[in-house]
Amino acid sequence: MTDIGDGLFHKGQNVWVLQSDGSQRAAEYVGVGETSAWFGGPPTVIVVYPDTRSGESVQVDRVIARED
Repeated sequence: MTDIGDGLFHKGQNVWVLQSDGSQRAAEYVGVGETSAWFGGPPTVIVVYPDTRSGESVQVDRVIARED
């Protein structure tokens, strides 16, 4: 992962991850996934879901800021 500086999100920020069924799942932003930079493809970010404490790499266009 790399720090994105002044990007869309900051480490620890609460976000929503848009699911394939149209629902939103609460998550915490961790950082940028490097895989897309090295191997091409869509940009990804790493998130952690507080309900399961599991992480996932998701496409950045599936992540939106969450106001708490």
